[in-house]
Amino acid sequence: MWRDLLLVASKDLRIEWRSKVGTGQIAPFALTVLLLFAFALDPDRGVLVRAASGLFWVTVLLSTVLAVQRSFAIESTDGARDGLRLSGLDPGAIFLGKAIAIVIQLLVLEVVLAIGVVVLYDAALGGALMLLLTCAFATIGIAACGTLYGVLAAGVRARETLLPLLFLPVVAPVMLAAARASEAALAGSAADGWPWVRLLAVFATIYAAVGTVAFGPLLEDG
Repeated sequence: MWRDLLLVASKDLRIEWRSKVGTGQIAPFALTVLLLFAFALDPDRGVLVRAASGLFWVTVLLSTVLAVQRSFAIESTDGARDGLRLSGLDPGAIFLGKAIAIVIQLLVLEVVLAIGVVVLYDAALGGALMLLLTCAFATIGIAACGTLYGVLAAGVRARETLLPLLFLPVVAPVMLAAARASEAALAGSAADGWPWVRLLAVFATIYAAVGTVAFGPLLEDG
């Protein structure tokens, strides 16, 4: 299973590295969203700073939709999806491999967005450990959920619009917990943030476990 997982993850990452879609499209899109938020709230810098964590995670969420759609778009050409079914790879490993590839892409994007938040929103980063754990658990939960709903939507004709409709409501609790934990870390209120971090860990575990079990049947039915 570990060999299959690494094979799928490395395949997806190599494709993204060669295509430059992440750096050429997704990252500029995410920075543009941050910039638009800055323009919209610039008259009141206090509101912008207080809302920085929420705006950060909304931007990550929108970028995740693009990353998930891209992850399954590369399987839709030249019979690649059928090849994936017939490859003999463990379905759970396929799920985890694709989710890990998305996690790595999102973590790199989050570093870029964090720099954007500091520059555009004049926010001071604090609570480094809490922020790192928040980003790790939230990103795992978002990527696992996105990968699961990505394979569910990939087999239908209106997948570009169906994926956000299915994915966004389900991942809303993760967004809420991530925003609250990040807000507490930035405010230096560690006692208020750790319960949200633990909740994020629970969400990440549940989404990863459910996805590992359910991905195989969804891939076969898609």
